[in-house]
Amino acid sequence: MEKILDIAEAIGHEKGLQPEKVLEALKVAFVQTAKRVINQNYAFEAMIDEETKNIKIVQTITVVADDDERLLDEETAPAYISLTEAREYDDQVELGDQLQIDHDLEDYGRTAASSLHREIEYHIQRLVEDEVYNKYKSKVGTLVSGRVTRVDAQNATYIEVDEIRAVLPMKSRIKGEIFEVGDHIKAVVRRVNMDKEHGIQIELSRTSPKFLEALLELEVPEIAEGTVIIEKSARIPGERAKVAVLSTHPQVDAVGATVGVKGVRINAVSEELIGENIDCIEYTNIPELFISRTMSPAIISHVEIVKNEEGENEKAIITLPADQKSKAIGKSGINIRLASMLTGMQIELLETDSVTNENGEIEEKKDSVDALEALFN
Repeated sequence: MEKILDIAEAIGHEKGLQPEKVLEALKVAFVQTAKRVINQNYAFEAMIDEETKNIKIVQTITVVADDDERLLDEETAPAYISLTEAREYDDQVELGDQLQIDHDLEDYGRTAASSLHREIEYHIQRLVEDEVYNKYKSKVGTLVSGRVTRVDAQNATYIEVDEIRAVLPMKSRIKGEIFEVGDHIKAVVRRVNMDKEHGIQIELSRTSPKFLEALLELEVPEIAEGTVIIEKSARIPGERAKVAVLSTHPQVDAVGATVGVKGVRINAVSEELIGENIDCIEYTNIPELFISRTMSPAIISHVEIVKNEEGENEKAIITLPADQKSKAIGKSGINIRLASMLTGMQIELLETDSVTNENGEIEEKKDSVDALEALFN
């Protein structure tokens, strides 16, 4: 085989692969072909001549004494050669030397040529698959976009993303979404698997909190630049989400930057999420204060953290005015569920007799006698 380095470079350019990796794949293909057409038990090595750009197959074999029947028997013979026979190749060889015998695959006719062609195709294809797998494995949790090519009977949506087809399962679609062939959609890479039978399988998601975070990064320059950091997020897809943000710059308001002027930024993200309401919260590493913020729009009186035996935060007992309980729970329990997801703690509500006034301040509830006196005075 001539100019193998040029061939490796050409294949690498065509397939978008590094020539060095292509060359290693070609060497493996040559060795496997040699084992197939010459002897499966021989120790072959593919060697490159940098000057001629040729490749040659070399068999490495150990020189032993002529009467060493133990090593020269039928089972171990491919790895050893007698001294007398070895000196037919090199008259300077000694016992224990590693003799290298050249083999030319062209001497083995069409069988070797066709076998080599299949091996090269196989190993290059595997290399391409490995490159694509590693590329998308590193993209797990990041945003991709593509065109819908098919929707099957189970409503799984197949999307063409660059050079590969990915799937968006029904369970990973926002409730109410309907896609048709030709639609362009965004999603995050949820999982990448390599299957021997089906090849690379890429699963996308539009219900993951990572999708919300990726959309915010796309829409909010401060998040993309790192001035504002998304510390935590939680979603009930298609209904409501909470995201905790933190500013790394004293002059940047994390919540204001994320929401945008008149809510333009957060509304753009909400629109992509089919009208999902998004609450932005300023993150703090003070657990009690953070939990209080996650319960918004409810006004909280007090937060007590209960720790487990290992000293980890396990439960939050929240004291709040009676008229704030419904806000804290939210429709169908959505607010308290999101707060629990965001904080990673179980939340328990404890009512008091206090109420909130028009200014949002908490004050003690007057009993019926005080109310009557106030009425007559």
